[in-house]
Amino acid sequence: MSEYRLTSLWRIAAPLEAVWDAIYDSAAWPVWWKGVECVVDIEKGDASGLGARQRLTWKSVLPYRLTFETRVTRVEPLRLLEGRVEGELEGVGRWHFSHEDGVTVVRYDWQVRTTRPWMNWLAPLARPLFEWNHDAVMREGGQGLARLLDAHAPPE
Repeated sequence: MSEYRLTSLWRIAAPLEAVWDAIYDSAAWPVWWKGVECVVDIEKGDASGLGARQRLTWKSVLPYRLTFETRVTRVEPLRLLEGRVEGELEGVGRWHFSHEDGVTVVRYDWQVRTTRPWMNWLAPLARPLFEWNHDAVMREGGQGLARLLDAHAPPE
């Protein structure tokens, strides 16, 4: 399996609470995030969302889709949201939230391994392309979130 450690940063001129709510409500991501094709709830989790499980299908800029399940493993409201993923990707994703001078900063850390044989086989040559693809999907997510919140997304 090929490992990836990727970080994305979004700066959105919107209240922290609104940004948190939009990201926390992952079932609604397909409405505003072009890369999210489908989200299926599998388990609810507790009142905070801890333990919730979903199956997500992502479409990328490149001509392939990835499907994996995520389970929420940590919830610190307005600060951190973490989940473990299994399926065509395996690993951990963490959303970190902060707010300063009217801008909410969201950092997403993605530490995953690919499990699809063709991706692992191509990884030595295609890694830069896979990373570019991830960055493009995440960039569109930040732009989609800014549009949803009718907010300005300062350039990175």
